[in-house]
Amino acid sequence: MLAKDRDELAVYYCVDDLPGAHIPATRLNGVLERLQQGLPLSKIALNYLEKQGLIALLRHATGGSTSDKFHQDAKVEQARRKQEAEALRVAKEQERQERETARQAQMKLAQEKAKVARQALERDPKYIAKIRNQQLRARYDLDWFIEKDCFAPLMDILRRIDAGKRLSEKNVLWLSTDGEEYFSDSLRTAYHQIEAEFYNTQFNKNHDIWMAVNASSHYRKCGKANVADVLLKSVDIEAKKSPKLRSAFFTTHGGVKRDLGFKEKAIRLGEKAHGLMNKDFRPCTLIGAVYMETGNYILGQQWYEKAVERGATERAIDSELRSIFMRADSASQKAMQAHLLQVDPERYRWTRNLSAKR
Repeated sequence: MLAKDRDELAVYYCVDDLPGAHIPATRLNGVLERLQQGLPLSKIALNYLEKQGLIALLRHATGGSTSDKFHQDAKVEQARRKQEAEALRVAKEQERQERETARQAQMKLAQEKAKVARQALERDPKYIAKIRNQQLRARYDLDWFIEKDCFAPLMDILRRIDAGKRLSEKNVLWLSTDGEEYFSDSLRTAYHQIEAEFYNTQFNKNHDIWMAVNASSHYRKCGKANVADVLLKSVDIEAKKSPKLRSAFFTTHGGVKRDLGFKEKAIRLGEKAHGLMNKDFRPCTLIGAVYMETGNYILGQQWYEKAVERGATERAIDSELRSIFMRADSASQKAMQAHLLQVDPERYRWTRNLSAKR
């Protein structure tokens, strides 16, 4: 039987308000189909009609009413069912609304309690200090677990840095030893920025070129080589006779030129510094680094060896080499790795691990 036919059948027998009348294979639909075909209903089917309150349909099925009487009674039953169904729907909707109103009231109460608790917490000095500490650590990329013994000295350092104050020698020593893992790039940059500004101020006050050298060194370490270059260009170094000062100046300026990508100028300044203080390892380290960066590994290695002979540590040299290696592109890394492994495969085995991670 088609759906249209089932719907028409349900309307005819005044049960179109009951879902089962429209669905095939349901008990009510089966009863209607048998009645339509003039077939008798089983006792089970008759009991079903009685339980469902379909009394008019029951009488009609058992011959107890005429067609007109059936339709008259059936329509009354249907009207009553619809009224009861509507009353039930209204009652359920009212109950739903009452539950929703109660839920909203509970939620509002919970929110108000939470607000009061939050406001009380936000006035708590301990909580305020905790939040400020978290925000301060986050600014310097240290929003992770801090060892209990390290918390106090670290927070003292962060507060000083955040206020633009210089660190004490004790602070710097701690960051270089016990607190080394907390010396983040952000903190390091901020530290060098403050130091650079301090020495620059000192230079402007007394025109001590050593202050300009120190300021430039710190400017380099906080990514402001261009500021250092402008500062050093303003210095009349040729008027100074001290070989040590001139060498330190040329070495620092060479480092600045190296950072800015002027490699040849960096080498020339390094050579001038070395000519003035040929026992100082710093010019040698500068020249060695520039040669390494430009792919002249043999000369770079030779200058690094000179630096070690003059007091530079192999650890410092290796640290510089790692930095150069990590900044290099893939082709340069392969060439540098081949050279270093040929020089000392054990000492420079780290090139294999670092190139594999790239």
